[in-house]
Amino acid sequence: MPASHRPRKRFGQHFLVDRSIIDAILASLTLQPADNVVEIGPGLGALTQPLLGVLPHLTVVEIDRDIVARLARAYPPERLTIRQGDALEVDFAGLGSDLRLVGNLPYNISTPLLFHLLEFLPHIRDMTFMLQKEVVARMVARPSTPDYGRLSVMLQRHCHLFWLLDVPPDAFDPPPKVDSAVVRLVPRQDKAQLDEGRFARLVAAAFGQRRKVLRNTLGGLVPASAFAALAIDPGLRAENLAVAQFEALAAYTAAQH
Repeated sequence: MPASHRPRKRFGQHFLVDRSIIDAILASLTLQPADNVVEIGPGLGALTQPLLGVLPHLTVVEIDRDIVARLARAYPPERLTIRQGDALEVDFAGLGSDLRLVGNLPYNISTPLLFHLLEFLPHIRDMTFMLQKEVVARMVARPSTPDYGRLSVMLQRHCHLFWLLDVPPDAFDPPPKVDSAVVRLVPRQDKAQLDEGRFARLVAAAFGQRRKVLRNTLGGLVPASAFAALAIDPGLRAENLAVAQFEALAAYTAAQH
């Protein structure tokens, strides 16, 4: 597709143009023709075109009406299904099963979009995304490090995460003011069964006031007996707890009700 589209700041548009990065992403996917692939934010088709070189059919989600019109002109509907709209509002369960999601995600909505996608993990095989490098660092961060937070805990509970490659600003047009990275998320099949709402509330409360200790942030959700029973020091901060410890707290408090 010709690149005569003016990038729109309100959509956070930075179009991938570096062929070597595109090739590296495609190689990492090891696509099969039968794969059910959904591309989020296809933009000017940097990934769309090579994806369709392997796949007989591709679904894309795009909010920009001008890009939707360009895509519709470039590809027949039997090759490309276009879902126009905000990815934050898409029901991904309606796009089928065993989904493989790919995309250069708009950096201004990347975190809420990742949380939105957690709702559809039973329908997803894997997700391979270009994101702001500092977001990827937060996603894969380990406990007791500066980047470790709510995003780390929530994603690591639900997915295995793999940092695939770094991407410099000059790989895009226009270049963003930040470095980027490609990460893969693979839904976990081995996670403990929990009340997910309880777990999410507990993690959100613990990180809601990062500098406060657990006995203060979780006082209304976790009885003192839980810390003692689980050998968790209530004088620690949220950033010091591993995912398994948050899971244990959620399971313990559920058992008390």
